[in-house]
Amino acid sequence: MKNFSGKMLFLDRSDINTDEIIPAKYLTEISKEALKPHLLEDLQLNGFAQAKDIKGKSVIITRANFGCGSSREHAPWALEVNGINMVIAESFARIFRQNMFNCGMMAVELPGQTINHIFQVFSGKETSIETDLEKNIFILKADGLEEKAGFSISDFDRSLVASGGWVEYADSKY
Repeated sequence: MKNFSGKMLFLDRSDINTDEIIPAKYLTEISKEALKPHLLEDLQLNGFAQAKDIKGKSVIITRANFGCGSSREHAPWALEVNGINMVIAESFARIFRQNMFNCGMMAVELPGQTINHIFQVFSGKETSIETDLEKNIFILKADGLEEKAGFSISDFDRSLVASGGWVEYADSKY
């Protein structure tokens, strides 16, 4: 099972599409590693500097409709190869969300007011998150602050995560 804790990357925008996650010109690459330097290179977001902001981050928190646009597994792969195994958002494009779980990663939806609160309290700070999958709780920490936020994922998605993804899940069941 992948790690779902670590430092957070705050992307304060809705509708971040798969072309911004990994530009289409890299879809011919035959390895995940080849995608690594190109994650979010076309993302237009005030204050975001791809080269410095991604390094060392394990979790993205963002707004609504993350992963919209073309359906492609390359978008979760580009996250994964950069050590980002979880995205927290108000909502996700359906295919992107399922591709995350199929890769053994997590795409967790939280209510808009919870996302707003996390941005208000923690954005701009070096924030870490611990994920307790047993209790369905996130623990966010920064500058002496600590807050908890509950979350839920379906039993099937939890099985995909525990197995490491769809292929590993299918191998264990069929």
